[in-house]
Amino acid sequence: MEIKVYHQIMDWNEDVSSQVRQTLKEHQTLLVNIMGSPGTGKTSLLKALIHSLKDQYSIGIIEGDITTAIDARAMAALDIPSVELNTDGACHIEAMSIQKILTDFDLDSLDILFVENIGNLVCPAEFDIGESLRITILSVPEGDDKVVKYPLMFTDTDCLVVNKIDVLPYFDFDIDRIKKDYQGVNPKAPMFSVSAKTNEGIDSLVAHLKEKFETLLHDPS
Repeated sequence: MEIKVYHQIMDWNEDVSSQVRQTLKEHQTLLVNIMGSPGTGKTSLLKALIHSLKDQYSIGIIEGDITTAIDARAMAALDIPSVELNTDGACHIEAMSIQKILTDFDLDSLDILFVENIGNLVCPAEFDIGESLRITILSVPEGDDKVVKYPLMFTDTDCLVVNKIDVLPYFDFDIDRIKKDYQGVNPKAPMFSVSAKTNEGIDSLVAHLKEKFETLLHDPS
């Protein structure tokens, strides 16, 4: 019985994610799903990306957390339209929540809507929220075995960002292993090594995202 309910929930989420995707298409707004563990630097990386992208694109943020509005307040301080989504214990964001929140934004005035998903390397990868692009963040302190331990998160993503490379000298972290493991499960998706703290590597990531954004925003399909 539990297996049947699970599949019904997944099918329902797929239906709603299709509706979200259609709504965003009508307003020519891209939804970018940012995923990664707690403490991997999702919020810090978002700040760095916003700083580099805000002059070219109109940006909004959905901050996902189990509780609190700390991250949303941090984004609002950057003068970015922000909504906090508290899941009250749930380990991921579902499409229904995104669908409800979209009404809080003036989508006609937004090019990019970032979603900072719940810190988790398992559940967020399983739920399509209507996104145009998925970005997975892995940080150096987490260790270099995460791709083989959590393959779905790295298989079903459009790019991998290895963050906090400024602390590489202090951790036993083999970045070549990460690259090899990642290419093994997702050979067509690029990997970027960055530091949101020092901005090292950010320019290359931003250039890639701009190219993807332009393609998606002008794709008639």
